[in-house]
Amino acid sequence: MFRGNNPINLDTKGRMAIPARYRDALMAQCNGCLVATIDIQDKCLFIYPLPEWEKIEAQISALPTFNPSTRRLQRLLIGHARELELDGAGRVLIPPELRAFAEIDKKTMLVGQGRRFELWDLDNWNGQRDSWLEEAANELAIPDEMQSLSL
Repeated sequence: MFRGNNPINLDTKGRMAIPARYRDALMAQCNGCLVATIDIQDKCLFIYPLPEWEKIEAQISALPTFNPSTRRLQRLLIGHARELELDGAGRVLIPPELRAFAEIDKKTMLVGQGRRFELWDLDNWNGQRDSWLEEAANELAIPDEMQSLSL
């Protein structure tokens, strides 16, 4: 499971070092093969271990293609998906078109989300996080799905 926030700088070639604490798990789970695609709601990227992505891709591909909304979803998520491979130094190259979509320059935030990561431009992450915290403070409403949780 991938948890936590990790500030990471991209090098001049657009490579990102995966934090050491995740590397062994990624090698065991997917031999260092990852897939990155866009998030259709926020300016960030989703990064999945290949087996996790294959499950999601199968579900997306199975959606009816005659429905314009699902076809658009297929085009965006599958069409932007790119394979990434951990190199010997534990880095992955983030393709330029994905960096452009997520407005990623050099400073990034890698956010563990359980079975996937989100990769954000650091300034976008900080701004969005602050917005979410403000919304949560103003709303003070806990969704029904979370009412039984104890934090």
